[in-house]
Amino acid sequence: MAETGNFTRASERSHVTQPSLSQQILNLEREVGHKLFHRLGRKAVLTEAGTAFLERARRILFEVEDATKELRAIIPRLDAESRLGRCKL
Repeated sequence: MAETGNFTRASERSHVTQPSLSQQILNLEREVGHKLFHRLGRKAVLTEAGTAFLERARRILFEVEDATKELRAIIPRLDAESRLGRCKL
């Protein structure tokens, strides 16, 4: 939504209906207690709170992606250690 500036384009890009996306944004705004978008006709622009929230969300998603990559890298090693441990019994 933040990238497209438009609820219709964002819904198409996200493969959800526009009313569903609008409702999800309203629910999120209620949950965080701040308006995240200025609705200007067909255009939507991030508020200051929306910009801060988006930056934080992107950092969180990066950390999740990074943690996933890290786990994928160590799981083969953990599996090998586990198999070695079982062999000692």
